[in-house]
Amino acid sequence: MHRQIAGKLTGRVTKWVVLGVWVIVLIAMGGFAQKLTDVQNNEASTWLPGSAESTKALDKLSAFQDQNDIPTVVVYYRATGLTSSDLSAIKGQLPAISAMKGVVGQAHGPVTSKDGEVAQTVVTYNFGKNGWNDLPDTADKLKKIIKIPGVTAYIAGQGGQAADSASAFAGIDGTLLFATLGIVILILLFTYRSPVLWILPIMSSVFALFTAEGLIYFLAKDAGLTVNGQSQSILTVLVIGAGTDYALLLVARFREELRRHEDRHEAMAFALHRAAPAIVASAATVVAGMLCLLLAEMNSTAGLGPVLAIGVAVTLVVMITLLPALLVICGRWVFWPRRPTFASPEPTASGMWARVGTRVARAPRAVWVVTTAILLVACLGLFRLDASGLSSDQQYTKVFDSLKGQALLDKHGLVDTSSPIMVVANAGQADQVRAAMAGVQGLAAPSQPVVKGSTALITQPVAGDIAGQGAFDSVKEVRAAVHQVSGADALVGGTSAIYLDTNQASSHDNKVIIPVTLIVVMLILMLLLRAVISPLLLIGTVILSFGAALGISTMIFRLLYTHLFSNGSGFDHADTSFPLFVFVFLVALGIDYNIFLMTRVREETPQRGTREAALVALRATGAVITSAGLVLAATFAVLGTIPFVFLVEIGTAVALGVILDTWIVRAILVTALNLDLGARIWWPSRLDPDVEPTPVEAAEQVEALD
Repeated sequence: MHRQIAGKLTGRVTKWVVLGVWVIVLIAMGGFAQKLTDVQNNEASTWLPGSAESTKALDKLSAFQDQNDIPTVVVYYRATGLTSSDLSAIKGQLPAISAMKGVVGQAHGPVTSKDGEVAQTVVTYNFGKNGWNDLPDTADKLKKIIKIPGVTAYIAGQGGQAADSASAFAGIDGTLLFATLGIVILILLFTYRSPVLWILPIMSSVFALFTAEGLIYFLAKDAGLTVNGQSQSILTVLVIGAGTDYALLLVARFREELRRHEDRHEAMAFALHRAAPAIVASAATVVAGMLCLLLAEMNSTAGLGPVLAIGVAVTLVVMITLLPALLVICGRWVFWPRRPTFASPEPTASGMWARVGTRVARAPRAVWVVTTAILLVACLGLFRLDASGLSSDQQYTKVFDSLKGQALLDKHGLVDTSSPIMVVANAGQADQVRAAMAGVQGLAAPSQPVVKGSTALITQPVAGDIAGQGAFDSVKEVRAAVHQVSGADALVGGTSAIYLDTNQASSHDNKVIIPVTLIVVMLILMLLLRAVISPLLLIGTVILSFGAALGISTMIFRLLYTHLFSNGSGFDHADTSFPLFVFVFLVALGIDYNIFLMTRVREETPQRGTREAALVALRATGAVITSAGLVLAATFAVLGTIPFVFLVEIGTAVALGVILDTWIVRAILVTALNLDLGARIWWPSRLDPDVEPTPVEAAEQVEALD
């Protein structure tokens, strides 16, 4: 950012104008931000691409059922066997269940197991397009109806799982926001050692979050953007984490300039002029990385891209306009008790990272070789990563009632009839299609065809977990069978088919988006640094950091989380999209720290040479980068408070990766590479003076500056 523009943004009058504008924006957007949950769509079917077979089947299934129907199973269990009075009581509950708000048709049942210990009834609810949010209250009312003395009753099926999922997310936005803010405040208090300064970054982050959520609300409501509980949770974490990162960089540069300039407005003009390019480049890289998610086949993943890109873009604007204005309005006193007075010495000159740089300079090649070897060993944990997907009972960190009910159905030989395989075909070939389905081993007999117009529907119950590998194998076999029926144009859908297509689409996205993101980030680095060698090295370190984080986190899941959580078995596996999400976050966010460090190295190189500049940049940005890493790691770790295995795994892996990035890769590995290669990292540019010192000589020259 040009210094004159920076000065105008934080002038004696304009600082108040900037503050006033943002207050108006917050008032205007805050109300809509609170309504973002109203436009969430958490239905798995809406996350799929239009090309998926289960999605095509849904279009034809609309003639037979409303897509908003939620089949729900009530499971009754008595260990000594259900008595005749129990069964009479269950039948007696059917009218009350059928009379509930949102019920479609009539509840029917009970169907009992052969051993007589378990019975199930089925009811279908429909609350409209966004009615899934009504399920927790409906489930609570249903639980009161189905009580029978001595009988354990669970709500299972699609409705039970959706109600548990909605309950898990209920109120999580506020909890996640306050937990994230609390952790960030503690870290900022420790970093700044000021009881006041932390307020300004937090205030700016809240402005950014509410503004971004307001914009996303309108896009979800009027432009078809897919927003779900998962993307909103990640948005909260990302905006606060990234915003605090940018704030740390700007505040550190402002404090540095306050020691050089007596007037705080002039100090901010210089600080913003020098820090803004790195912040803008960093945010642009994150936005570009997130927009790569638009290439995803999964609608939920493709929708996550613009949601997070908007969040980061808004955060950038807030942090280079509102935060500078607030800092200038407050002045030096906000740093109390460590006020940076004019002409006072810079404390980073003799800090921890200055000492680390001196030690690395003694043998930089040995340092980067050993560090690389250690990280490669950490990558070996990748061989234990099983990202083939999560079954229903592996998706949560605790055992919900819907999972207990499903387990009872499986154990006692009852099939969950609420989520069958659903085949739609041309009516003229319906009997042939049914015969083909009947030939699939291990499945119950298919239903008689139901014909509407020229289309027929045939259903077939799925044994076991509808999201398990057995169900997926059944879907594949049914598809293979019915596709052989000439002229039938058969399409296989249903919940199990949706889960299967979701896994296949996620696997495709991993193969496409990861290399594209790498190329995009590398091109941005080349433009920013105007070099080829250093961007290639930096991308290499990011990949190494990603592999190490994934390897170590996999071992943590297997060795620790399986015992820590009540439903720890899910941590033996990971969602199919897990590697992609971790990669995108670590590459897009990890590159921030590369940019913070390397832009400072490039700024100092023409006057000092690469090796000396590398040491100056490390001691100037080391504390900022590691503090930013702690903030971002802590914010992502907060995702572990949500009882979903996927989000816990994402939070753990990203938090670990960020720590590795900031404390080891950026501070030690990249610095060692800079010191070892020297001026060669800028090829084909030539920035260094004619005489280039050795790493040890560079360290001595930097120490002499003190």
